[in-house]
Amino acid sequence: MAGRNDFYERLPPIRTANAAFDEISYARAPQDWLLAFSDIRDSTTAVAAGRHSEVNFAAAAMIAALVNQCGSIPYQFGGDGAVALVPPEQESVARLALARTRGFAAREFGLDLRVGLVPVAALAKRGAGILVGRYEPSPGSAYAVFRGGGIALFEKTVKGGGDPELRHLAMIGDAEDDGEPPDLTGLSCRWTPVQSARGRMVSLVLRAGDHAALHRDLARVAHVPNLNAVTTGSLKARWPPKGMMREARARHRRMPLPLMVVLVAIETFLAYIIVHFRLKVGAFDTNRYVSEVEQGAVDFARLDESLCIVFDCPEERVEDVRAYLDGRAQRGELNYGMHVSDHAVMTCLVVSPTAGQHVHFVDGGDGGYTSAATHLKAQLV
Repeated sequence: MAGRNDFYERLPPIRTANAAFDEISYARAPQDWLLAFSDIRDSTTAVAAGRHSEVNFAAAAMIAALVNQCGSIPYQFGGDGAVALVPPEQESVARLALARTRGFAAREFGLDLRVGLVPVAALAKRGAGILVGRYEPSPGSAYAVFRGGGIALFEKTVKGGGDPELRHLAMIGDAEDDGEPPDLTGLSCRWTPVQSARGRMVSLVLRAGDHAALHRDLARVAHVPNLNAVTTGSLKARWPPKGMMREARARHRRMPLPLMVVLVAIETFLAYIIVHFRLKVGAFDTNRYVSEVEQGAVDFARLDESLCIVFDCPEERVEDVRAYLDGRAQRGELNYGMHVSDHAVMTCLVVSPTAGQHVHFVDGGDGGYTSAATHLKAQLV
């Protein structure tokens, strides 16, 4: 029944990246659900100033705020923004969560987070549908993949273009922020940067028709079995984590920030000991958890025509990948943006570390998706 709160829960899980390109895996989003979107204005400048991790954290904050208010919903991370679907009965709490997250990003990080919320029906009325797949490579760690054109239309709208009527409908005014911090429970970034084991981390933002063939060809050209960024061997913990202050800022709410810093320091130290020595404490099994992180790391996103990937590539194959993409771009088959670094970074949303409910958003180091998107835009001018 359209509009039921369990729409996403009832979708069959997609277990492999290849299956995410099978259109039979997708279902049409209920017309009365709402699409939420966020984007950080001028994220390129923030990344150039060395604030890449803050950009990622603010983008993931929208997802955390909505999940903590609305439960299991479809969402996707985009490096400097995010998208999600929420059921109609959660519209008021979703609007408040988005407004509060925008205020949090401004107060804590000085970032201008643009947000919007619009019914799926309003996008369908303009010829842009939304199809949703439930990608769940590790049981309990699900995130969404999207098709249909609705994401691209709404992104253009939130960024100030497109249909003025739709822009007005999607608007979340400043007055809707009551000044309270959003609930960002579970949002953290405790892992060290994921160093490339093969040579280089490649971040790609691609616009093409046949995602399945493109994904397959990239693996062949790169001479890798899978386009993945994270392995269990590359996951390293350290103390204090670089993201400790960001986590404290996300969690302090009405508590004085210095006190929350102390609490987070103690908590992350204990977590470091457990993970570093691969201990089993109660229901928490470190080896199982690390394996789930590897399986469930969000290192690719499918949003309408866009395919975004971060993967560990042999250094000697990087230029082969670039040449392959250049050739297809010259033939008018695709447009792409590419960024290369020696590491990737993760921002994590941990709902339950013992029940497998944790998702880890991956972005390429030193700008990743944001830099690749800038490269892509330059090609489209």
